[in-house]
Amino acid sequence: MRAISRRNLLGMGVGAAAALGVGGCSMSGSDGEANKQRVRNSVRARSKPIGDGSTANSGAQPNQPDGPERLEPGQTPPQFVIFSWDGAGEVGNGLFPRFLKLAKDHGAAMTFFLSGLYLLPESKKQLYSPPNNRSGASDIGYLTDPHIKETLRNLRTAWLDGHEIGTHFNGHFCSGSGTVRNWTPQQWQSEIDQAMEFVTKWRTHTGFNEMDPLPFDYRRELVGGRTPCLLGQENLLPAAKELGWRYDASAPGGQQVWPTKKMGIWDFPLQQIPFPGHSYEVLSMDYNILANQSKNSTKAPPANYPGWRRQATGAYIAGFQRAYETNRAPFFIGNHFEQWNGGIYMDAVEEALKRIADERNKDVRLVSFRQFTDWLDAQDPQVLTKLQGMDKAQRPAGGWKSFLSAA
Repeated sequence: MRAISRRNLLGMGVGAAAALGVGGCSMSGSDGEANKQRVRNSVRARSKPIGDGSTANSGAQPNQPDGPERLEPGQTPPQFVIFSWDGAGEVGNGLFPRFLKLAKDHGAAMTFFLSGLYLLPESKKQLYSPPNNRSGASDIGYLTDPHIKETLRNLRTAWLDGHEIGTHFNGHFCSGSGTVRNWTPQQWQSEIDQAMEFVTKWRTHTGFNEMDPLPFDYRRELVGGRTPCLLGQENLLPAAKELGWRYDASAPGGQQVWPTKKMGIWDFPLQQIPFPGHSYEVLSMDYNILANQSKNSTKAPPANYPGWRRQATGAYIAGFQRAYETNRAPFFIGNHFEQWNGGIYMDAVEEALKRIADERNKDVRLVSFRQFTDWLDAQDPQVLTKLQGMDKAQRPAGGWKSFLSAA
């Protein structure tokens, strides 16, 4: 492993400080496990329960990068890559812990957009009053009690590892008269309030009193989300602005360019990326790749899987390389903990992350949306304006030293 200076920890993700020892050497074996246990014990010791004890104020989140620094004149921007997960429930398929381990192994932070209903037992579903839908209705399933417990354990680990917990709201209504596309700002506010209640009162709703609290104050932690099916952003934003959210990741079909703000909130859309073997591009999310490969079927003939897996991996790598080699626009990737088409999309995103994290790719930062927002807010506005003026796949005129020296 190459030595990493303290300055180069800027923007690094999960476990950057904890996973690196003196001189950039990684800790392993009993030393690493002992350090992780010390962190857990420290968090537990200083935790102050909030409300019914479902959550707790544990102080500053562990395993965060050093504070963001402004780009120096003429400095090449880092290549930010943000992996995010919609729903963030663990249903016994082992995907949540699988990607927590992958992130830890490669120094990555991610954003987990939690569906609030995943912490509400189905026996209590009448507590949910979705806008324009009957009480208790949901277009995603409620989790079993064992799966709620697994989800809670993984969420707790995720936060302690340095990941972000955002929101994917609740019932995931994408069609019909109750679709989120038609919700008003007031209805979005109701949906957010309910998601907050399901996360902060899971102990009351489940009776799982033996479990540790989530070690964060969700009312402070929650600064952004992604809507179901990327619908309804226009009316969500007024509610998000009222709540003081810092970003939204709900817009579809963005280009690989530097982001701007909508209504004072950073807009992080999923992006159109090259699709190997086709002249058109595909959205940077597992389900959209699936829709183009198997026409929405999640159980297509297995003979197709090897080729589709390579194609999905190739799309992610092509999107990364296009940004990395040109305008250095941040690369946003969306996923679900699903075994669609034999799990090929999980394999594809794992392989893509490993290749993106390769040490030969200099200046790459695998971060959460919240960490990326911190970096953006620390930059000189003139520098951001220069970056935002670059088109997709545009190289800096005269090289980065000349291009950003002018700013």
